[in-house]
Amino acid sequence: MSQFVQQFSKDAIVGEPEVVEDARPVRELATHPAWLRLKEAAVALQGIQVKDGSVEQESDRPAAAEHTGAIIDAIGELAPHFPHDASYLAALQRDFARWSDEGFGVPDFLDSLNEFQPQQHRVDGLGHLVVFPMYTQNGSTNRFVEAVLVEVIWPEFIGALEAGDYGNKLFVPLRFVDFTPGYDTNSAVLFPETVAMREIPQFTWGAIFQDREAARYRRVVRAAAEITKLELPEDAARMLDDQQLTEETFVMWDLIHDRSHMRGDLPFDPFMIKQRMPFFLYSLEELRCDLTAFRESVRQERELSALPSSELSASQKQIRDHAKLVQYAVIFDRIFRFAITGSRVRNYDGLGGQLLFAWMHQHDVLHWTDTQLTIDWEAVPDVVVALSDQINELYWRSIDRPKVAHWLAAYEMLTRTLTPNPASNWARGLSDEVLAGAPKGYTDQVLDDEFPLSMFYEALNKKMAGVIESTAGITGTTDAA
Repeated sequence: MSQFVQQFSKDAIVGEPEVVEDARPVRELATHPAWLRLKEAAVALQGIQVKDGSVEQESDRPAAAEHTGAIIDAIGELAPHFPHDASYLAALQRDFARWSDEGFGVPDFLDSLNEFQPQQHRVDGLGHLVVFPMYTQNGSTNRFVEAVLVEVIWPEFIGALEAGDYGNKLFVPLRFVDFTPGYDTNSAVLFPETVAMREIPQFTWGAIFQDREAARYRRVVRAAAEITKLELPEDAARMLDDQQLTEETFVMWDLIHDRSHMRGDLPFDPFMIKQRMPFFLYSLEELRCDLTAFRESVRQERELSALPSSELSASQKQIRDHAKLVQYAVIFDRIFRFAITGSRVRNYDGLGGQLLFAWMHQHDVLHWTDTQLTIDWEAVPDVVVALSDQINELYWRSIDRPKVAHWLAAYEMLTRTLTPNPASNWARGLSDEVLAGAPKGYTDQVLDDEFPLSMFYEALNKKMAGVIESTAGITGTTDAA
């Protein structure tokens, strides 16, 4: 999941949703000659840009000027199809022209970034043309010119949720239409802070590609269920055959998750305050927000299910039904994908998945018996909410603790469920010299793989690694089976 909300201004100006009647459906533009020329020029530019986005070799600058001119012309041709983004696309042309005129140094697209305000147009199916020199999280660290055609996912019941208890004016759920190579990767977010710019503004939006989240979930969970012989509940199984249903489920999950970073009894906000600390603190923060989405979904399901269906609006019925699906999504994505995705170097999302699996196993709602995985779904909600309670209790108590004492308490909480690395200095007990020293000393003693995979996960990883690798670049139109 993303960590964008906590980095943005609470005072963002949010306009009314705008329905654009004459805009061409963005999916039709994927084969438009202007888009194809724009994408071709962007890819060509990437071939002569260096890591910071500049064109370093003087001999490459004439070609860069040609490619930039093609991008400017293509944006102008496509702009009428995006009237809601008119000021952004005009500023984008100016930024490209200025970058070219100034000799292709480190790019600065602050002006056009400030004009791009997709959170003001959260209309289901509305398209955007997004072009920036930027890096793509979990994709590429190079600030190359990337181009993306996207459409908004905003079903009616999500609008009702956001207008009620789960206000999140900065959240923009998206679906891929087409993209340049920086997004033919594991990146599933579009964040303004990734754009090359001269100064950091107040960020007013953050976007997640729910179609990619949903598609890789469907592929990974299908494979994991087959490998572990897990019999899925009927509604959970339905998600594996329905991309749109899964996308909407992930929108609901992320809507609640992302607003949770700023809410609750928080001793700190690890993503707002840029500080170096043990990676397991980030594990707990991300898991806290996921479990908040889980517990809120349990609450919504129970409260709405207690009412006669005839008394519920169409949106309330959708919220009730998707709330159950969010619970499956949080559990399965965490225990099947997060736990074994990526390297073992300070993998905080992986650790969160390991913790959830072990907690469920040790509280007798998840069983691995006779090489088959079974889950007691009736008992799961209260057990998982209890883990959420434990993390919330840690946070509440730590408001009164020194920072490093909070770190030690968090580690002790984790080791009540997970087994640390036998070589861990933290597990043995930090020396008096470290305990009396600066926080950096504590962090330096944390091993890259402080909590290694269990034997269950080592075996599962061998069978699932290829499946997880195959999800790079996946979209909602890719066969997720």
